[in-house]
This record gives sequence, structure tokens and C-alpha cells, in this order.
Amino acid sequence: MTLLLKISAFISTLLAAAIFGFFYAWVSSTMWGLDQIDSEVAIQAMQGMNASVRNAIFGLIFFGAAPALFLTAGIAVSMKLKKLAVIFVCSGLVYLFGGAVLTFMINVPMNEQLALVQMPLSPEEAQSIWQNYSKEWQFWNQTRTVFSGLALLIATYGIYTLGNTTKPLN
Repeated sequence: MTLLLKISAFISTLLAAAIFGFFYAWVSSTMWGLDQIDSEVAIQAMQGMNASVRNAIFGLIFFGAAPALFLTAGIAVSMKLKKLAVIFVCSGLVYLFGGAVLTFMINVPMNEQLALVQMPLSPEEAQSIWQNYSKEWQFWNQTRTVFSGLALLIATYGIYTLGNTTKPLN
């Protein structure tokens, strides 16, 4: 059971790190780059990226992080490691609501609205659509990035706690 807990803690923390990194990449480069180019091109690029993100690799990290964190908590409960269980439940809840639910409630509907934009557009119309979309989307992306980073920090603390547990894990 000890090995299962360690593997689960590692995998769940790795998934938390991957989703944080995914969201962070949008914060630190992608959206800034799109804001620097012609608005019509930025809209088309974002439409393409939003369509391509629906894939197995993204699905694994986006949909897998919270269940993996909760599974780790469940294993810790079964081993009577209450503090560790609470840490991983907290990490899972932070990501679930601050990352996944926020994405479904805000970013996805915004992306779906942007997908309906038909080209070609006048330069003024494209600029207005992009500026309105980008500013709000970036705010919510930064928010989910912060929550995902917090979930990662909490999970990392869980691994630290697991490594420093005084209770025998045999």
C-alpha cells in the first residue's frame, strides 16, 4: 500500500504540475503573442488552438488531475494518514473549482462565442472583437493559473509531508 500511495501522490502531483504549466504557458507567452499581431489573424489562431486543444493529452491532464488528487487522498485515508488525506483533498478541491469548473463556466463559453466569428472582418471590427475577448479571457486564464499553481503547491506539500511522515508506512 505504501508504494501505491507514493505512486499516486507522484502521479497526481505531476498532473497538477502539467495543468498549471499548460495554463501558465497561455499567460506567459501565447496571449501576449496573439495581442501583438493583426486582430483577424489572432482570432483565427485562437479559433484553431481552441479546436485543437480537445485531444487526449490535454484531456488526461485537465480531467485527470482532480480525480488523481482525490484518489491519493482516499489511499491516505485507507492508511489512516488523515493529515495527508486532507492535504490532497484540499489540492483537488482548489484545482476542481479554481481550474476546471472556472474553465467550463467562463473560458469555454467565451471560446465557443469566438468560434462563431466569421471571417473576413473589417480591421476595426476584428480589433474590437479581439480586444474584448483577449482582455477578459486573459483575466480568467490568469485566475485559473493561480488556482492551479496553488493546487500544485498544496500537492507538493503533500509529497513533502509523505516524505516526512513519522508513522511507519509498512
